[in-house]
Amino acid sequence: MAMPQTMEAAVLTGHGGLDKLEYRTDVPVPQPTAGEVLIEVAAAGVNNTDVNTRIGWYSKAVSTGTNAGGAAGFETITADDATWSGQELTFPRIQGADVCGRIVAVGDGVPESRIGERVLVRNMLRTYVDYRPYECWTLGSECDGGFAQFAVAPSRETHAVDCDWSDEELAAVPCAYSTAENMLHRAGVGAGDRVLVTGASGGVGLAAVQLAKRRGATVIAVCSPAKAEQVRAQGADETVDRGADLVQDVGARSLDAVLDVVGGQQASRLLELLRPGGALAIAGAIDGPIAEIDLRTVYLNDLRILGCTFQDDEVFENLVTYIERNEIHPVVSATYALADIARAQEDFLAKKHTGKLVLVPPPVPPAGPTHRHDMEAAQ
Repeated sequence: MAMPQTMEAAVLTGHGGLDKLEYRTDVPVPQPTAGEVLIEVAAAGVNNTDVNTRIGWYSKAVSTGTNAGGAAGFETITADDATWSGQELTFPRIQGADVCGRIVAVGDGVPESRIGERVLVRNMLRTYVDYRPYECWTLGSECDGGFAQFAVAPSRETHAVDCDWSDEELAAVPCAYSTAENMLHRAGVGAGDRVLVTGASGGVGLAAVQLAKRRGATVIAVCSPAKAEQVRAQGADETVDRGADLVQDVGARSLDAVLDVVGGQQASRLLELLRPGGALAIAGAIDGPIAEIDLRTVYLNDLRILGCTFQDDEVFENLVTYIERNEIHPVVSATYALADIARAQEDFLAKKHTGKLVLVPPPVPPAGPTHRHDMEAAQ
């Protein structure tokens, strides 16, 4: 049987509200070029970047948090800086930074022995920028991602994973866990350190709690009281109400690192929590990108403020090792059919869940070609 020529996919048609997401059944199946693999997607996680990219939140014209435009978009953005890379997004675009699936075909230069592997794709891709330092493409932003039945990815950045997890659990890892692990990696968190995690009940926050505990740190998690028990169950030693006075409740100069994905006006207070030489690692700003800080706090205490986007190769490679050793385990709160992407994003924006939401595409009818030659013959 020939490989399907078309597939089902959730397609982003432009920056804006949920109406910019169209579910289509006639999208051409992508073809792997040299060095690439074709993956039949089994599951794909929902992330804040999906919403941010859709609404153009990365644009400097936006000064509010994600939720302000999460459902309807923003009235005004500047499209040429509304992406991770700062280059204008092209449409239509298949989003989805998390790809879990199985390799079904390979491009030139890739061993056919890879066909059949269950894989995860590194979401911060370096292949397409020739592995230049501090440059990357985001899967589902600068190139098509996992909100479809099939996706292509560089073989070099597609990792086979040997574990007994479900596809939905594996799909919860790439974006959230690599973001969290990157913050810990850049901040140099180790055994005995005291670490604060903001937004601790979300995908990145809960991953950070688990990963910091894996490193032997003492973890203080900021979350709502309703989710505190669930966050402690994932390894947090203490929880603090997200509306609390953190300096009063946690203690000034008491922490080695703060991992922040919330942003907004709390940044100044977060800096006050750090010991001299401590690090504030930032990988998000869902409450808003604009903050006022006292520079004296920074330089008189030799603090490090770390922007954490680019990831060293070892970050994702280590995650695969942690999975295979069963040293971490994601929390999947709910799964949705891919066609229900708008409802999944609405639920994501409501922030009532703990951990991750995951989309599952419809199964592909069996059975297509299993190597590049069959694909070429089917065209």
